[in-house]
Amino acid sequence: MTMIEDEQRPSPDTVLARITADDARAKRAKLKIFFGFAPGVGKTYRMLQVARDLVVEHQADILVGLVETHRRRETAAMHLGLDILPKKKVTYRGHNLEEFDLEAALARKPAVILLDELAHTNAPGSLHEKRWQDVLELLDAGIDVLTTVNVQHVESLNDVIEQITGVRVRETIPDSILERADDIEVVDIAPEELLARLREGK
Repeated sequence: MTMIEDEQRPSPDTVLARITADDARAKRAKLKIFFGFAPGVGKTYRMLQVARDLVVEHQADILVGLVETHRRRETAAMHLGLDILPKKKVTYRGHNLEEFDLEAALARKPAVILLDELAHTNAPGSLHEKRWQDVLELLDAGIDVLTTVNVQHVESLNDVIEQITGVRVRETIPDSILERADDIEVVDIAPEELLARLREGK
């Protein structure tokens, strides 16, 4: 064995650290993000599609934590047959709001939970200010999470998006959430198709 070969070979401690990290990664709860360039591209529909496939193919224990259908019939129909967590009622400044019930989700502890709109700001009085913080707690509890987000909500891209659109997006997620994801599925359609979908109320 030459000295050069010996220098290139990783130390036993390095190999052990890699194995330990890979093992921890394999055991931890999984985060899958459905990522789009704009509202209406079909992220929520695709998330529900994947959830239904998991039920059929793997008999997975799936819970719809909170999904925004925006009154789209096709999306609402995808709920059929899935277990849906009741929303938490919150009163704020005289308004009745409905929020994701993190406590109930943790108590129910499904294998996989669906939680739409990752950048959402929770109503005052919730356990966490942001939905992405709810997601981190679910992952820490060993629950796999399927969620959705648009590119304009990524914190590091906020300034670029504002330059392009002239609109400052207030609700953002830290880049570390994307780095934590085990899978990011880009949901994309042509701009012309998106405009047609929006005109049709989809």
